[in-house]
Formats: sequence, structure tokens, C-alpha cells
Amino acid sequence: MSRVLLDTSGYSAFMRGDAVVKEMLQTVDAVYVNSVVLGELRVGFLRGRTRQKNEERLRQFLASSRVSIVAVDDETAERYAVILDALWTAGTPIPTNDIWIASSAMQYGLTVITTDAHYLKIPQILVWHTPPAK
Repeated sequence: MSRVLLDTSGYSAFMRGDAVVKEMLQTVDAVYVNSVVLGELRVGFLRGRTRQKNEERLRQFLASSRVSIVAVDDETAERYAVILDALWTAGTPIPTNDIWIASSAMQYGLTVITTDAHYLKIPQILVWHTPPAK
């Protein structure tokens, strides 16, 4: 069974019709997001010109039987601390929200689908990275 955690950039690529991300999502058994991803998406919707359309598309996406939301909890926070400490030690910081997303992936044994290369700096997780479409 293949299970993935879609980060914000991966979701956005999928919604833009990125063929590589779309194909990847069609081949997996289950797709997960966490509340950090949902928060990032919703702030983007608030700042954009097509808020209602984007909210509706997100509702439809989340309604899929293959899509679930994973909890961010105390276990996630423990993994966050491990990842952040390793990044500090290596001198390779990445955006804080992405550490929370990576922490969920680590906690639930999920592969992160993303267009953000900085996830590759996190040895504790599996990453499926595709460069953003140009």
C-alpha cells in the first residue's frame, strides 16, 4: 500500500494540472494532508482572487474516499523537535511549516509529495520531489 502526504506545493501543482504530480497521485492508495497544509492553502485562498472557487475545489478534494487529514499532536511535536535539531546541527534550516509537514510524514510513515527541494534535506523522511512546472 502506498501512502503519501501532500504538501502545499504538491497540492497546488496537482490543482494546476501538473501531469507528473497528477499521475503520482493516481497511482497511490491513500493521500493525506495535515492542518498545516490546510492553513497554508486557506491563507493563499484569502489572498487570492478566486477564494470561493479554491475553497470548493479543496472541499471536493477532501471529500475523496482516498484523501484523509492526519492529526498534528504531541507525537508530531516530538518528531518536529528531532527534525529541527538535526537541521540546526547540519546548518540546513528550512521553513518552519514544512518541518511540521515533515513531522507528520515521519509520524505516519508517509512519503511527502512536493515541489520544494528543501524537503530533501530531511533524512528522517521519504520525499517524492518534482521540480515546479515552468
